Parts: sequence; C-alpha cells; structure tokens
Amino acid sequence: MQGAALTLYNSLTRSLEPFAPLDPEKGARVYSCGPTVYNYAHLGNLRAYVFTDTLSRTLTWKGYPLTHVINITDVGHLTSDADAGDDKMEAAARAQAKSIWDIAAHYTAAFKQNLKDLNVREPSRWSVATDHIAEMIAFAQKIASQHCYELESGLYFDTSTVPDYGRLAGTQEDVREGRIDPVAGKRHPQDFAIWRKSPPGEQRLMEWDSPWGMGAPGWHLECSVMSLKYLGAPFDIHTGGIDHREIHHPNEIAQNQAYCGCGDSGAHFWMHNNFLVDRQGKMSKSKGGFTTLQSLIDAGVHPLAYRLMCLQAHYRSELEFSAENLAAALTRLKRLAITVTALRAKATEAATGAVLPQIATLLGEFDTAIADDLNTARALVALDAMLALKRVDPAQQLAAALRMDEVLGLGLDTLSREALRLRPAAAAIAAEDIEALLAERKQARADKDFARSDALRDELGSAGVEVMDGDPLGWDWRPSL
Repeated sequence: MQGAALTLYNSLTRSLEPFAPLDPEKGARVYSCGPTVYNYAHLGNLRAYVFTDTLSRTLTWKGYPLTHVINITDVGHLTSDADAGDDKMEAAARAQAKSIWDIAAHYTAAFKQNLKDLNVREPSRWSVATDHIAEMIAFAQKIASQHCYELESGLYFDTSTVPDYGRLAGTQEDVREGRIDPVAGKRHPQDFAIWRKSPPGEQRLMEWDSPWGMGAPGWHLECSVMSLKYLGAPFDIHTGGIDHREIHHPNEIAQNQAYCGCGDSGAHFWMHNNFLVDRQGKMSKSKGGFTTLQSLIDAGVHPLAYRLMCLQAHYRSELEFSAENLAAALTRLKRLAITVTALRAKATEAATGAVLPQIATLLGEFDTAIADDLNTARALVALDAMLALKRVDPAQQLAAALRMDEVLGLGLDTLSREALRLRPAAAAIAAEDIEALLAERKQARADKDFARSDALRDELGSAGVEVMDGDPLGWDWRPSL
C-alpha cells in the first residue's frame, strides 16, 4: 500500500524520520528485545509487545516484506541492569527449587501464551540466548584485544574505545550519573561485562568454558550477536522498552561498533515504548505484586481490552493503568464487537465496485494516522467513524473496518460479543444457574411481580452478574476489578 509516507521516531536522533528499508529487497528487518524468562510478564512488559506488534503490522500494511526477530533471554541478565546482583534465572531456579531449564521452559510458554491472548503475531524467528553461546564467545574473541580487559570476575568492555558511548541515553555524563560501579578494577563506571567468570569454588547452574574461564555471557552480548546474525548489519529497526534506552541498548551499540570497526549503531532506527504506570509508579516485577494478563482474565476481563487500552494512547506516552481505564476499554471493545457483528449480518455478499468516497476518505485518514509514528489513538477515531457511517454499502463498510483492524489487531473479524463475556475465576454462580434465575425473573415480570423481579436482579448482581434488559445477550459478568 502506498498512501502517506511512514514516519517513525528514532530515539538515537531524538527526531521523527521517514522510514524506508535499508535494503528494499530484504524489506523491513526488525529486532525486538524479548523477555528474561524468570517470572511471568507483567502488563508493563506486555505493553512493549503490543507496540512492537503494531509496528510490524504497520510495516506489513505499508507493503514492506518483514523479518522480525524476538529473543528469549534465559541466561546472563542480572537483578540490576547495571552489572550488579545475581543472575535472574539462577535466582529464580534456587528460589523455586527447580531446574533452571524448567524455569525457562515454563515462563517462555507462559509469555508466548500471553502474546497469543493479546493477538500479537508470531515473529519470523524466536531466538534463544543459550542456543547461541558459541557465537557469543566468538563475538567476544573478535573484539577483546582492542575493546576489552580482563578482571578476576570476567571480561569487561571498555566504553572509552568506541565513539560517543551513551548517545542513545543522552550524554556520557547522564549515563555515568545513572550508574553504580559495583566491580573493583573497572576502568570506567559505565564499563560492562562481556563474560562473567564463575566464582572460584562455585559452579553456576548454567556455565560454559571460554578463553576467560568457565562462566556465562553478559546480558548485553546476546542481543548484538543474535540481531546481527539473523538480520545483518546494519538492519532497520531495534525496539524495546524505554528502560532499555539507558543501559542495555547503549551497551549493544558499543558492542556493535566494536565488532564492525565503525561508528554504526547496528540498527538504523532505535524505537522505545514508554512505561505503563499505576498510581504507585512504574509497574515492575522487582516491586512484587505486579499485575499479569492472567490476573485480568481471572477477573473477567478479556485480554484484548488491555490491547485496546494500549492502543488508545501513543506508544511514546506514559499510560496509566487503572480499573477505570481498563473498564472503559472493555466497554469500547464490546461496542466495536456489537457493531461489526451487525455489519457482518447485513453484508451478505463480498464488497464489489469502486470504493465509496466516504469510505476512501476514512481509509486515508486511518493510513495517515498510523503513518504518523503509529498514532493508533487517532487511527481508532477513524475506525469509529467508519463504523458510524449510515446509508453506505455494508459490505464495503465491513471490509474497510476489517482492513483497519489488520493494523489494530483487535480480531474484529471473528470477535463476538459473547466471547467478551468472561467468567471471573472467583464467580460464585454457574452460567446455567444464571439462566435459571433469569427465566424465573422473566416469569416474575410477566406476572407483574416487580418486587420479586428486582430481588432476583439484586441476587444476580451480588453474584457478579449484570442483567441487561433489552440486550440480546441478556446478561454479562461484571468484571471484578
């Protein structure tokens, strides 16, 4: 599709820039930082993948061939991003008294289920860190003599050996102020580990032999190795959460510069989504008590309501998570499902003929919105306007709405109002009992026994059921937010 020229915000230059693939034949090549699989992803983590999925869908909408890689971090990520603390995977394995491989397998499967529930498309490739240890060692060997130095604890990257270290985060001074130097002997506070030696007399749960002794790779090394292996250098876009912009991604860039012997960052665009915040601040696993997607499902909230909530804000803006915001998104999603279902019933034949002017105009407005740095909030306005059109061919109207949803990813082609009626896990009443009470209430109303009718409504309400008189669905669970 041609349409409006795609413009994206590049964190590296702090500016909006027109996008075109570096290699038109290869199309758009995208690498997204994936999860460290030591725990369930919280909703803040998952916002990153709604953003990345919107980006990949937009690139497809614009007609670019797409190669998208997401990594799985199953080794090397410490409890502090600044080279301090225990390996997150090893700490989780010890705390849960399980094999580290079992920990990785369990949380990887849970993460992939989260993405499926959010209708996030599968990447072209899942890339697992521990499958690439040999390549990481070879990468480190290539850069070690000119860019690294060895300490008792491991091999460290000397950030003074590459140009403009930390420019992604801001200035070098900004990076230094935000870092702690926990390792004796480091030349500069911002230097980081390439390879961590196993402590003398200790055996890590995951360790490999290397020219620097038994140990494990540093967290930052894996993304340089896997992105360059599968996408080449330079590739088009690297994505991640805004927290990666301060440490992880500057370190990746430094490694990439050292490896290619150039000033190139590895990726042309570096793109970052902002935080999901609750009223206590940024959502974080380390604080405990974080909210998972499954907890929303258990409360009776369809996961696509969370996707819609994310789309209602720009990916570079902070997004407040609250019960009110989520409930509003669920209500909006229900209305969309009802409207599209009604259109589907009217559109008995496929759309034919020239696109009507009103529909073409709204498709253009939608395209302009997403081409403007993925402005999904404005794109949703165009979708609402499309569904509100009167006296137009319903087949064309439906086809246009579903075309828009190819970017939004709300599953409107199959989503029904009934599918959004999720039973809260704590609900104290079964669906068949609800139907029995509703039948009794219907009879009470027919008998003009309104006191009994109101009592039955109250009984259902106390069980978490909302009675919807006049609605074909009849009743719905009230989410227990």
